[in-house]
Amino acid sequence: MKYAATIEYDGTNFSGFQRQKNAITIQQRIEESLEKITNNKITINYSGRTDAGVHALSQVFDFQTEINRDNSSWIKGINSNLPKSIAVKNIFKVPNNFDSRFSAIKRSYAYVIYNSKNKPLFFENYCYWVSNKLDISKMENQLSMFLGKHDFSSFRSTNCNSKNPVKTINNISLEKKGNFIILNVAANAFLQNMVRIMIGTIIDIAKAENNLSIKDILEKCDRNFAGRTAPAKGLFFLGPQYNDLKQNTMETDLLDRLKN
Repeated sequence: MKYAATIEYDGTNFSGFQRQKNAITIQQRIEESLEKITNNKITINYSGRTDAGVHALSQVFDFQTEINRDNSSWIKGINSNLPKSIAVKNIFKVPNNFDSRFSAIKRSYAYVIYNSKNKPLFFENYCYWVSNKLDISKMENQLSMFLGKHDFSSFRSTNCNSKNPVKTINNISLEKKGNFIILNVAANAFLQNMVRIMIGTIIDIAKAENNLSIKDILEKCDRNFAGRTAPAKGLFFLGPQYNDLKQNTMETDLLDRLKN
């Protein structure tokens, strides 16, 4: 049988999600926990590969097992062997043809900027501190140019191996609460570092350090015309969306958490 689970994690002290040699990753910790409670070696599939320092409010993974337990037992068992920075929130049975990555129709991210002259001492690992005052109206105007289907070659890492740079941005928005600026973006899929380069470019434009518009930069199809790559620590994976699942696999309460 196959199970899927939603988890959240603080990515600060991990070398990303995907298992790597000679590095501690979130996938490794989850698989080690599953092995302890099942006495079997289990490899998980997952909905999105997050880089070192990136956080998640709702990552989805799935795994095969012959063990039949109720959901609460699975959650308690897996969490008992995980560090405090990773937590399983829900677990449920899924059809055998379900795949956390390939069954997803949309993925959503949020990026947190702290715009103030003063350093965000207690949020330092969860936002990008920008001390220069940002022009919010200019940011909103430029963000709208990302909407729709585009070639995002200008907004991909030079190490990106994706064969198709064309992606569709379904939604993009900006919220402001005090000194926090939250940028939300949803797409069918993302290129490596795509969101972070989008954010870095928007910030450069808002600071008048890049005179090109987002439309201009998209048309260039050249990474050299986009802005810096924003730090990983401000990025949160909000989760994927699926057509055939009744369970909620996406979180949208990041701003509420910051308010509290």
